Parts: sequence; C-alpha cells; structure tokens
Amino acid sequence: MTDYIPIPCSQYDRYEVAIMHRRRLRLTWHVDNVVYRRIVEPIDLQTRDGEEFLICGKGGETFSIRLDQIRKVDTL
Repeated sequence: MTDYIPIPCSQYDRYEVAIMHRRRLRLTWHVDNVVYRRIVEPIDLQTRDGEEFLICGKGGETFSIRLDQIRKVDTL
C-alpha cells in the first residue's frame, strides 16, 4: 500500500498546461526530510502503482517527482 496523497485537480491541470506550453517551473519538493529546489522543464505526467509523477528534464537528465511531495510551484 502506498502513502500517496492525491493532489487537487487544479494543480494537476497547472502541470499539464506547463507541459503543453513548454514553460519551465521553479519547484520545491521534500523527500525523506530533504528539501530540493530546482528550475525544471516539465515533460510529462505519469501514474505508476497508484502514484502520480511529474517527469522533468534538467541539464540533459530526466527524473520524476512524486506530485504529493511538491510543496511550491512557480511558473517561469
């Protein structure tokens, strides 16, 4: 069983719009009490095992962030 907490639809829509318009995002997210802050290009949204992820690109790398771990989003 996962501890994933679904995010509001309005926030999910915001990620979709950023992907469609290729808008970079400044994100702050927490994983295991570690805070990450990065400017990323959102690429896609995925659902795996009942959890939702934002697939991002940064410096030629691709990585995923679980949506319920994102604490702050600014569109650039």
